[in-house]
Amino acid sequence: MLREGIAAVDNAVDYAMAEGLSMASVEEVGTVVSADRGYAIVRGLRLLQNQELVSFDEGLKGIAFNLDRKSAGIMLLGDFRGIAAGQQVRRTFSVVDIPVSMDFIGRVVSPLGEPLDDKGEIKWDKRLPIEREAPPIMSRSPVSSPIQTGIKVIDAVVPIGKGQRELILGDRQTGKTAIAVDTVINQKGKDVICIYCAIGQQISSVTKMVSTLKLYGAMEHTVVMVAGTEDPPGVAYIAPYAATSLAEYFMSLGKDVLIIYDDLTKHARAYRELSLLLERTPGREAYPGDIFYIHSRLLERATHLREEYGGGSITALPIVETQAENISAYIPTNLISITDGQVYLSPKLFQKGNLPAVMIGVSVSRVGGKTQLPAYRAITSSLKLSYSQYEELEVFSRFGTGIDESTRKVLERGKRIRKVLNQKQFSPMEVTEQIGVLLAVTRGLFDTVPLEDISRAEEIVMNTVREHKEFREPILMGEKVSEDIELYFLEKARDALGKEF
Repeated sequence: MLREGIAAVDNAVDYAMAEGLSMASVEEVGTVVSADRGYAIVRGLRLLQNQELVSFDEGLKGIAFNLDRKSAGIMLLGDFRGIAAGQQVRRTFSVVDIPVSMDFIGRVVSPLGEPLDDKGEIKWDKRLPIEREAPPIMSRSPVSSPIQTGIKVIDAVVPIGKGQRELILGDRQTGKTAIAVDTVINQKGKDVICIYCAIGQQISSVTKMVSTLKLYGAMEHTVVMVAGTEDPPGVAYIAPYAATSLAEYFMSLGKDVLIIYDDLTKHARAYRELSLLLERTPGREAYPGDIFYIHSRLLERATHLREEYGGGSITALPIVETQAENISAYIPTNLISITDGQVYLSPKLFQKGNLPAVMIGVSVSRVGGKTQLPAYRAITSSLKLSYSQYEELEVFSRFGTGIDESTRKVLERGKRIRKVLNQKQFSPMEVTEQIGVLLAVTRGLFDTVPLEDISRAEEIVMNTVREHKEFREPILMGEKVSEDIELYFLEKARDALGKEF
């Protein structure tokens, strides 16, 4: 009987297509059995396909999430309270898509492309499905150019390249979003389009962040996509995919795009909630077995295209929250294995006032070092060595009373390096100024400067950088600073510091 029914519907579809009718004119209608927060159970849609968009009587949309023999589980994209048992539900013969255009820049939108600000409707060029295949390997170009965050410790030690996927992880309230926002602010004037995807965030937090971006002129190159805490889990689930489709539109036009997912922990929890409600088999930490796949297929879409395919790029900065510094938990380890490196923020460093609280020993960039400016590479190795020696000796020096002179020098320089790597929020630094300051601290110019005066010493060195074009030009041209110019700059910086200290 079931086979005969399916065959009859198949024949109707074949006839409609032969007569030149659209698929939408062949209507298949089902009935709602039950509905609750975020999902509905429907019957009667025998030919419904996975991930297909369905429409309810109230105009609400949903996605086919579970396909059972007698019923289907639908992930709702809106308020379930308008749905009741017995209502009709229809197939749309399409998947969820999002309108795209350059007019989205500077706007705050929902994952369905609807405006959430007070600037009116958004004109769009076309619609793209939120789920798309990642570009094939042969269409990709090596990561070859850096994307500057403006944050000294990241640009010097954990560099990020255009087309890279760099994970930002750490405990709650350790400054993860602050790093992302500073990076967005630093893209002003650099021809990089930024997309900030807020997943499960409080509206008050998002409003504050948008106000900050406007204050620093960063909304002019940014799209903010919001799935709030009051939205059903289905909206939180589709948000990063929709944001990535919008990013792919910009990339297809040859643009460089920076996309921030804040955060994928809440995304994973929304998916787990839906899966458990629809009785999918739970696995480790009650997450379904395909939790790795939903994030890997998302982040694989970040890439740098070859010139013949437009030459654009998508750089992804996914954020994930750890609990009690446990980076070996399920979701963090999944994302560490998917991405090209991670920036780990330590709550212990945060509590000591070392901001940003980046733990250099755990943070790594597996790709960005190849894109790093040569002037950075000349100082990075000595910076890491001095800092790692300091961290080792710092622990032992607490228990010893007598410290020899060489150990004392290592400790004093390490303290100054840590102080220099501190940076105020919303104060991204220009590349040449960063290199000038880091060069000064690694070459010992700050060794005699009192710790409380390090910020003033940095200002003096930055002024010296601005005054000497011969030092800045080779850095900006991607060349290594010659030994003569480096010595000349250090001499001028030493003289300027000597007048103050």
